[in-house]
Amino acid sequence: MKKSVLGVIALFLLIQFIPIGRDHTNPPIQAEPQWDSPKTKALFDRACADCHSHTTEWPWYSNLAPLSWIIADHVTEGREHFNVSAWGVQKHNEGEEAAEELEEGEMPVFGYTLTHPEARLSKEEKQRLIQGLEATFGREEN
Repeated sequence: MKKSVLGVIALFLLIQFIPIGRDHTNPPIQAEPQWDSPKTKALFDRACADCHSHTTEWPWYSNLAPLSWIIADHVTEGREHFNVSAWGVQKHNEGEEAAEELEEGEMPVFGYTLTHPEARLSKEEKQRLIQGLEATFGREEN
């Protein structure tokens, strides 16, 4: 048992030297959408901006592997699909899907609100954000 615990600790320490997921850069904001209201932007910033903008706030644990790998991957993927800091500049920007993914519970990704309690929205706030996203970006046609 003691060897197993020491092995896990040694492995944890060793993976800290793998330089993946520690480039916590926030590129400059290139362009932003014309938000339908300041309230929509405030709700978006609170619940979505860490992964869908260039204003990511990197928590202390984003420096610890393997969490650093997971978090960096989520931010990279989030920015690739929907990035309000490169609005109109980025070719692939799925804004029209934002409201639907929020409405269907696909966003935020599992675990995000556990570590970011400020991102938890009340039913009223969620509905207001959905309406604001639809007004700002439109809605995907089914």
